[in-house]
Amino acid sequence: REGGGKPHQHTMDKLADTRPKLARVKMVMGRTGSRGTVTQVRVEFLDDVNRSIVRNVKGPVREGDILVLLESEREARRLR
Repeated sequence: REGGGKPHQHTMDKLADTRPKLARVKMVMGRTGSRGTVTQVRVEFLDDVNRSIVRNVKGPVREGDILVLLESEREARRLR
């Protein structure tokens, strides 16, 4: 049977993983990149405030900003 009907559970699980996640910037940690154009920040997820990760952000950012993360598992390496 092609097309219509209810999607399989494993397809639903994949879709849940690809949904963007919202995260609030808790702390601006510093600048990185060859020209200092990237800011390293610690973010906490709005749906799970106990979980926080470090990400690199290009462009202006400050504490309290909300980021839309298309990929929420990968964490940035710390600044040296």
